[in-house]
Amino acid sequence: MTIGAAIVLIAVGAVLKWAVTAHVTGFDIQTAGTVVFVVGLLGLVIAIMYTFWWSREARYPYGEETVVRRRGPGGPGAPPPPAY
Repeated sequence: MTIGAAIVLIAVGAVLKWAVTAHVTGFDIQTAGTVVFVVGLLGLVIAIMYTFWWSREARYPYGEETVVRRRGPGGPGAPPPPAY
């Protein structure tokens, strides 16, 4: 579920919960609105966690590494190391 879909579910659930005053026999619209609202909230939390936390772990599975390249011993004018 994306962040946008979760926000739409939250909005639909809020409208069903607090704005609809119709009564239907055998079906409680306000309870359905509460369920849709809660599902949207859970979806939003999971989508945000995936976007900002789990996707970072997928890009950097072993953490961020810094590579430092150094010149050999002695610098550029030093004699080459002995060959064995």
